[in-house]
Amino acid sequence: MSKTLKMGVARMVEEARERIEQVDAAVAMGLYDSPDVVIVDLRDVRERQREGFIPGSFHCPRGMVEFWVDPESPYYKDIFGRDVKFVFHCASGWRSALTVATLQEMGFENIAHITHGFTSWREAGGPIELPER
Repeated sequence: MSKTLKMGVARMVEEARERIEQVDAAVAMGLYDSPDVVIVDLRDVRERQREGFIPGSFHCPRGMVEFWVDPESPYYKDIFGRDVKFVFHCASGWRSALTVATLQEMGFENIAHITHGFTSWREAGGPIELPER
Protein backbone atom coordinates (compact mmCIF):
# COMPACT_ATOMS: atom_id res chain seq x y z
CA MET A 1 0.00 0.00 0.00
CA SER A 2 1.44 3.37 -0.97
CA LYS A 3 1.03 6.61 0.90
CA THR A 4 -0.66 9.64 -0.57
CA LEU A 5 1.62 12.64 -0.53
CA LYS A 6 0.58 16.26 -0.39
CA MET A 7 2.93 16.95 -3.30
CA GLY A 8 4.77 14.48 -5.50
CA VAL A 9 8.29 14.93 -6.77
CA ALA A 10 7.18 15.56 -10.38
CA ARG A 11 5.15 18.54 -9.24
CA MET A 12 8.02 19.76 -7.06
CA VAL A 13 10.33 19.69 -10.09
CA GLU A 14 7.74 21.41 -12.28
CA GLU A 15 7.31 24.21 -9.74
CA ALA A 16 11.06 24.55 -9.28
CA ARG A 17 11.55 24.88 -13.05
CA GLU A 18 9.09 27.76 -13.11
CA ARG A 19 11.27 29.86 -10.82
CA ILE A 20 14.84 29.02 -11.85
CA GLU A 21 17.05 29.66 -14.85
CA GLN A 22 17.25 26.70 -17.20
CA VAL A 23 19.72 26.27 -20.04
CA ASP A 24 19.47 23.56 -22.64
CA ALA A 25 22.43 21.39 -23.56
CA ALA A 26 23.39 23.51 -26.59
CA VAL A 27 23.60 26.66 -24.47
CA ALA A 28 25.50 24.79 -21.75
CA MET A 29 28.02 23.57 -24.33
CA GLY A 30 28.65 27.19 -25.26
CA LEU A 31 29.29 28.06 -21.61
CA TYR A 32 31.19 25.10 -20.25
CA ASP A 33 34.74 26.11 -21.11
CA SER A 34 34.32 29.75 -20.07
CA PRO A 35 36.48 30.85 -17.13
CA ASP A 36 33.37 32.62 -15.80
CA VAL A 37 31.31 29.41 -15.55
CA VAL A 38 31.59 26.37 -13.30
CA ILE A 39 29.62 23.28 -14.30
CA VAL A 40 28.60 21.39 -11.16
CA ASP A 41 27.80 17.68 -11.43
CA LEU A 42 25.36 16.56 -8.73
CA ARG A 43 25.27 12.92 -9.72
CA ASP A 44 26.40 10.09 -7.51
CA VAL A 45 30.03 9.08 -7.95
CA ARG A 46 28.88 5.74 -9.43
CA GLU A 47 26.95 7.59 -12.17
CA ARG A 48 30.07 9.57 -13.06
CA GLN A 49 32.19 6.42 -13.16
CA ARG A 50 29.67 4.55 -15.28
CA GLU A 51 28.67 7.28 -17.76
CA GLY A 52 31.52 9.76 -17.67
CA PHE A 53 31.35 13.47 -16.93
CA ILE A 54 31.66 16.89 -18.50
CA PRO A 55 35.36 17.77 -18.73
CA GLY A 56 36.34 20.32 -16.11
CA SER A 57 33.10 19.91 -14.16
CA PHE A 58 33.17 20.07 -10.38
CA HIS A 59 31.66 17.08 -8.60
CA CYS A 60 29.38 17.96 -5.69
CA PRO A 61 27.18 15.08 -4.52
CA ARG A 62 23.54 16.15 -4.25
CA GLY A 63 23.41 15.32 -0.55
CA MET A 64 26.20 17.79 0.27
CA VAL A 65 25.41 20.80 -1.92
CA GLU A 66 23.66 22.96 0.70
CA PHE A 67 26.52 22.34 3.12
CA TRP A 68 29.24 23.01 0.56
CA VAL A 69 27.81 26.37 -0.60
CA ASP A 70 27.16 27.79 2.89
CA PRO A 71 30.19 29.76 4.15
CA GLU A 72 29.00 29.19 7.72
CA SER A 73 29.05 25.41 7.30
CA PRO A 74 32.05 23.38 8.44
CA TYR A 75 31.81 21.61 5.04
CA TYR A 76 32.05 24.81 2.93
CA LYS A 77 34.05 24.53 -0.30
CA ASP A 78 35.93 27.62 -1.49
CA ILE A 79 34.94 27.02 -5.11
CA PHE A 80 31.43 28.22 -4.25
CA GLY A 81 32.82 31.58 -3.15
CA ARG A 82 34.03 32.37 -6.66
CA ASP A 83 32.35 35.19 -8.58
CA VAL A 84 31.20 33.05 -11.52
CA LYS A 85 28.03 31.52 -12.89
CA PHE A 86 27.32 28.03 -11.59
CA VAL A 87 25.47 25.64 -13.90
CA PHE A 88 24.28 22.51 -12.12
CA HIS A 89 23.30 19.21 -13.66
CA CYS A 90 22.26 15.71 -12.73
CA ALA A 91 21.28 12.87 -15.04
CA SER A 92 17.89 14.11 -16.26
CA GLY A 93 17.37 17.53 -14.70
CA TRP A 94 15.15 16.67 -11.75
CA ARG A 95 17.71 16.76 -8.95
CA SER A 96 19.40 19.82 -10.42
CA ALA A 97 16.10 21.73 -10.72
CA LEU A 98 15.34 21.07 -7.06
CA THR A 99 18.92 21.95 -6.10
CA VAL A 100 18.93 25.28 -7.91
CA ALA A 101 15.53 26.20 -6.43
CA THR A 102 16.82 25.37 -2.94
CA LEU A 103 20.04 27.33 -3.43
CA GLN A 104 18.07 30.33 -4.65
CA GLU A 105 16.00 30.16 -1.47
CA MET A 106 19.28 30.19 0.47
CA GLY A 107 20.33 33.36 -1.38
CA PHE A 108 22.92 31.76 -3.67
CA GLU A 109 22.92 33.74 -6.93
CA ASN A 110 24.01 33.49 -10.55
CA ILE A 111 22.95 29.86 -10.91
CA ALA A 112 21.17 27.75 -13.50
CA HIS A 113 20.70 24.12 -14.39
CA ILE A 114 20.89 22.06 -17.56
CA THR A 115 17.24 21.40 -18.33
CA HIS A 116 17.48 17.70 -19.13
CA GLY A 117 20.81 17.05 -17.48
CA PHE A 118 23.74 14.94 -18.54
CA THR A 119 21.48 12.82 -20.73
CA SER A 120 20.72 15.80 -22.98
CA TRP A 121 24.39 16.86 -22.92
CA ARG A 122 25.42 13.43 -24.20
CA GLU A 123 22.63 13.34 -26.81
CA ALA A 124 23.64 16.79 -28.08
CA GLY A 125 27.21 15.57 -28.63
CA GLY A 126 28.80 17.43 -25.73
CA PRO A 127 32.30 16.36 -24.76
CA ILE A 128 32.49 13.61 -22.17
CA GLU A 129 35.46 12.43 -20.20
CA LEU A 130 35.60 8.90 -18.83
CA PRO A 131 37.32 8.25 -15.51
CA GLU A 132 40.52 6.24 -15.47
CA ARG A 133 39.88 2.62 -14.53
